[in-house]
Amino acid sequence: MKKLSEGRKMWLSVMAVFLVYATIFILFEDYDRKFIMPFNEVSDWHLLLFSLIVMAALGFLLFRYARRMDERISREQAEKENSLRRELTQNIAHELKTPVASILGYTDTILDSTAITDEVKQQFIVRTNVQARRLSTLLQDISTLNRMDYARDMITTERVDVSTLFADIVQETAFAMEARQMTLHNCLPQDIIIHGNYSLLYSIFRNLMDNAINYAGRGTVIEINASKQPDEWRFTFADNGSGISAHHLPRIFERFYRIDKGRSREMGGTGLGLAIVKNAVLLHGGNITAYSPPNGGLAFDFTLSLNDSTSPKGER
Repeated sequence: MKKLSEGRKMWLSVMAVFLVYATIFILFEDYDRKFIMPFNEVSDWHLLLFSLIVMAALGFLLFRYARRMDERISREQAEKENSLRRELTQNIAHELKTPVASILGYTDTILDSTAITDEVKQQFIVRTNVQARRLSTLLQDISTLNRMDYARDMITTERVDVSTLFADIVQETAFAMEARQMTLHNCLPQDIIIHGNYSLLYSIFRNLMDNAINYAGRGTVIEINASKQPDEWRFTFADNGSGISAHHLPRIFERFYRIDKGRSREMGGTGLGLAIVKNAVLLHGGNITAYSPPNGGLAFDFTLSLNDSTSPKGER
């Protein structure tokens, strides 16, 4: 069923109110009558005809106004979407330019320099590989966001054991956490079952882990908890690290938003991790917020629906 526009909603609402008022006024003629009386006088029929003409004229004027309002809203939305697309395209071009320039620089040096030693050549190859992997990660993140934006109907769902999924992520990130002398308190209960997309659910927890590992600081503690609600699971993912300033909190889920651009790129971040987290949470019928706990650090509070929320019927 096609959704009514705001203008049509307004038009139908006003016309319904006017129709009810006109009907009551015509049938009772004045407020002194206690019951409905037939039209015995010509003036009653004239009043009925006049009311219908007024209603038709008012409906026509309101319909034109409603159509113009819909056109204005559509135009403003299109302009906003175009502006966001231009900004996103510029950000993508900027992010792609850095690794591509590095790769070209290293490979051109290897090809053009005849006096380069094997040791330096090996260093350049390693650096080229790092930049190529960063480029691959960036393209993968862009593809993930595009899939959530434009191909939701193609996202498959299944029964996902989040407890096991996160346990796998813990093993995958164990070396990085050990290198930074970080501690994880995994307080998740067993058998957290959510009907959703495995890949996107993995992205939620993996990106939150990577974000904490990269930016919380050495020697920090990460803690994750979950509690079951009637129709959803509520998760808290927190660290006691360096945290971020309060004025950054409202924007950390924006695409390509970086608190410290130089430091983020050094860590290999794409600037899309938390945007993927937010979109994946929303796609699973939940919400997410970030805040600074009283003891410092950074915390994320988010929910995931127990049921299949990745279809259009499950959107909120």
